[in-house]
Amino acid sequence: MYNCGKLNYYHIIMLALSIVFSCFFGFSQGQLMFGFYSNSCPNAESIVSQVVSEKVRENPANAPVLLRLHFHDCYVQGCDASILIDNGPNAERSAFGHQGVRGFDVIDQAKAQLEEACPGVVSCADIVAMAARDAVALVNGPRYQVQTGRRDGTVSDKSLADDMPDVNDSIQTLKAKFVSKGLSDKDLVVLSAAHTIGTTACFFMEKRLYSFSLNGVSDPSINPSLLPELQATCPRNGDVNVRLPMDRGSPQTFDKHILQNIRTGFAVIASDAKLYDDVITRSIVDSYFGPLNPVLGPSFETDFVNSMIKMGSIDVKTGTEGQIRRVCRAFN
Repeated sequence: MYNCGKLNYYHIIMLALSIVFSCFFGFSQGQLMFGFYSNSCPNAESIVSQVVSEKVRENPANAPVLLRLHFHDCYVQGCDASILIDNGPNAERSAFGHQGVRGFDVIDQAKAQLEEACPGVVSCADIVAMAARDAVALVNGPRYQVQTGRRDGTVSDKSLADDMPDVNDSIQTLKAKFVSKGLSDKDLVVLSAAHTIGTTACFFMEKRLYSFSLNGVSDPSINPSLLPELQATCPRNGDVNVRLPMDRGSPQTFDKHILQNIRTGFAVIASDAKLYDDVITRSIVDSYFGPLNPVLGPSFETDFVNSMIKMGSIDVKTGTEGQIRRVCRAFN
């Protein structure tokens, strides 16, 4: 199911481009660079990859979990591992907008092994970014190089996560939240499409299924053949912790199938469905299914990689900023 050794033509091209960028350009946005640990901790990336591979083999749900963890970390205070800190009830990780975020144990295990190999060298923020990259590759997603050199933040406050994108936000609110982080409408579409893997809880479905309007009706954008299926899984007043795949029909493979679901009313969560409410985001979704795609049209995989690299550069701390934590759950 998780064929990690097979590279298709696209994967080979992306790997070659990453090597070229690494050799000729070195530094990139946010003063990050490819191969940051090549001298100080040569086995850093392989150690993280091995831990992630083991954890995903044990539980395939860890792939989307690690991808989500990276997004939630970067959105609040930038990619600085602030979400990992476990410093009591006011810790950022306890924010309402972070509910359901997991994967901390995977990062802890990777950090412990890295501390044995290279004490005080590899940041927790870089581990989070590398783990997300490896998780994507393990579910047939694009393989790409991660720029490293992030340092860990020294602030953890749940109030700073109050403005996380919400499943029930309007499309205009979602666009504004992404723009505030330097992310474009295309970034919104392709990063939302990361929901091609993973599940959501019925808790996040209640409004869409039973109180979408004042009349207490369901979201009219839901395909009529999908609605009874969703309501059977998440009945009114049922167990809100029951989980269901966000990409109906292709929940364990990283692909653009979720975008086709959005086009046809089969999006599971409201925020995905709303990508088709706006003329700009709708045109971006449709562009991946044009008559010239994928030969001459945009590549979803390429755009996803570009957006991940862009997201991974949000407000990074580099140089002498922040710290390199000895344990990811606590400040030094």
